[in-house]
Amino acid sequence: MHDDQVRKEQPTIPSMAGGTRPRSKALRQWAAAYGFLLPNLVGFLVFTLVPVIAAMLLSFVRWDAISPWRQAQWVGLSNYVEILGFHRDPTTGALLPNDDRFWYYLYNTVYLMLGIPIGMALSLVTALLLNRPMRGVVLFRTVFFIPTVCSAVAVAVLWRWIYQPDYGLLNEALRLAGIENTPNWLGDPAWAKPALILMGLWVGVGGYNCVLYLAGLQNIPEEMYEAARLDGAGWWARLRHVTWPLLAPTTFFILVTSIISGFQGFFVSIHIMTAGGPAGSTTTLLYHIYQTAFVYHEMGRASALAMILFAIVLVLTLLNWRYGREAAQVMF
Repeated sequence: MHDDQVRKEQPTIPSMAGGTRPRSKALRQWAAAYGFLLPNLVGFLVFTLVPVIAAMLLSFVRWDAISPWRQAQWVGLSNYVEILGFHRDPTTGALLPNDDRFWYYLYNTVYLMLGIPIGMALSLVTALLLNRPMRGVVLFRTVFFIPTVCSAVAVAVLWRWIYQPDYGLLNEALRLAGIENTPNWLGDPAWAKPALILMGLWVGVGGYNCVLYLAGLQNIPEEMYEAARLDGAGWWARLRHVTWPLLAPTTFFILVTSIISGFQGFFVSIHIMTAGGPAGSTTTLLYHIYQTAFVYHEMGRASALAMILFAIVLVLTLLNWRYGREAAQVMF
């Protein structure tokens, strides 16, 4: 005890830099931490923050990306008014959007996102099946996950062949089943969006959402199920009152990330399979931004569209954080 008191009363030895040894050690630790963080920080600044700020500034100008930057014309909010504004028809007096294509492409984007709840439900069912103790379960998990890691270009080319109206695999299977009037999957506006949703389900059902659900299932204590069985709960009751409530955080995370990726998804498949057609029926907001910027060279308008898309995703994400967790918990 006397030694402890003597040790506490000893003064801190100053370092050569004028500080104390503990302080210099803390500085070295901070320097090492910032050294490890610096590459990622530089990458974030160069490839994320600076382009976002540049796009925000470009949204207030009119520039074709070919002429010198000094020839860009400052137009203020005109790009946003042309996209989001409305006007009255001089003949009928009806209120019409300034850019009806934007609203149609927003509708296409939301339509394609209808596959999100279907995909989440199928991913949960797949995870429940793959969580059962059975021989070769690792092989099954690998097989279900393979489409997710395949090249998006290769998957799009494969499904374009499957959807081919004359000799495609899907229509041939329908003809063998006795259905002669097979649809033109990618050439008919009524079938193009469902075809993309079906392809997205094939790619994503056993993918990352399934892995997240599988991890959530494996973190549920077995004692919870044992207690439910002792209370006489069947399979459905255990799923409803044990599995689903404990998976609510996982479901909430998957919902948020799926909505964000839904507004940014399908670009590769649309570009390769339909190029936005037929008649713009598969053009999403993201693909519309690409066409506006790199096909029509309207960089200011494309940047305004990007900022609008960013605002939509931000608002929906905040709403999900506010109400999504409670909705996931009471869904059942």
